Amino acid sequence: MKKRLGILLVGMMLGMLTFTGCGSGGSTASNKDIRLLLVLNQMDSFRETLVAAARDTAEAEGVQFEFKDAEGSIEKQVNYLKAAEAEGVDVILCSPVSSETVVELKASAGDIPIVFINSCPDEKHLKEGNYIYAGSDEYVAGQFQAEYVLNRLSGSQEINVVLLKGERAHSATNGRSKGVKQTLESSGKTINYVFEDYADWDQDLAKYLFETFLRTGSPVDCVLCQNDSMAIGVIEACKEANIDLSTLPVLGVDATADGCAAIKNGEMAFTVCQSGAGQGEAAVKAAIRFARGESVDSLEGVSEDGKYVWVPFEKVDSTNVSQYGN
Repeated sequence: MKKRLGILLVGMMLGMLTFTGCGSGGSTASNKDIRLLLVLNQMDSFRETLVAAARDTAEAEGVQFEFKDAEGSIEKQVNYLKAAEAEGVDVILCSPVSSETVVELKASAGDIPIVFINSCPDEKHLKEGNYIYAGSDEYVAGQFQAEYVLNRLSGSQEINVVLLKGERAHSATNGRSKGVKQTLESSGKTINYVFEDYADWDQDLAKYLFETFLRTGSPVDCVLCQNDSMAIGVIEACKEANIDLSTLPVLGVDATADGCAAIKNGEMAFTVCQSGAGQGEAAVKAAIRFARGESVDSLEGVSEDGKYVWVPFEKVDSTNVSQYGN
C-alpha cells in the first residue's frame, strides 16, 4: 500500500511539473502572439531614444512591435489607430500629435487599450486598465529648473527671466511652465518674465526668438528653455552676440548628447534628464500587462490610482554631466 502510495505521489508530482512546464512555455508562446503598435506624433532626437528603447524592450520580451510616425499629422495618426484593430494590434502606444485630440484617438482605437507616451492627456481621459500614461511628471522638470536659478541667483532679489516654451498644445509645455512659475514665484523674489514665447522645441526658432529679444535691449538674468534643442539655439545666438555664457545661465531639458556636450563645454548651465530609454521600457512593459489582461500595479513607478507609470527626472549640471548624454 505504501509502495503504491509512493508511486502515486511521484506520478502526481511529475504531472504537476509537466503542467508547470507547459504553463511556462505557454506564457512564452503568448508573448509571441502579442502585437504592439507605437504611433509617434513626430520624430526628434529625444523620441528616437524613446522609440529605440521601446523596440529593444519588445524584442527582449519576445513580443511583436510595429512603429508608425504620424509626422505631425493628426489625420495620419487617427488613420493609424483606426487600422489597428483590423491589423490585430493588442495594445497601442501613442504620443498624441495634440493633447486636444485624445478623445478622437480613443474613439479611433475602438476597444484597444492605449498607453499614452511623451504627451500626457488630461487625467479625465485616463482609466486604470484601459488608458494610462507612461512618462515623467513634467511639473518636476520646471521645478528643477527654477530651483537651479534660485540657487544660482540667490543674491538677487529681482530676477529677469526669458522663458522659451515647447508646442502650445503639448502637455510637457504646460507642465514645465507651471513648475517653473510656481517655484520661482513662491520664492518671495520679484520675478520678471521679460520675454516668453513658444519655440516649438525647435533650435532654429529658439535662436531667432532670442535674437529678436536681444534687439530690445531688455535686461536678462537667465534663459529657461523647455528642451535642450531650444537651449542650444539660444547659445548660438549668444555666441554670435558675444555674450559671456558664464554670466548668463541657459537651461534646457532632456540631457541629450548635444545638451550634455554644451554643459561640458561650459556653454549650458543646467539640464534635466528625461529618460527616453526609461519611458520606452516602462511603456512597453505596461502594454504587455494590458495585452495579458494583467494589472500594472507591480510595475516600478506606478501611481496609486493606476493611471500613471512615472519615470523620474534627474538634475544634470557640470558636477555630474559625465554620467549622462552618452
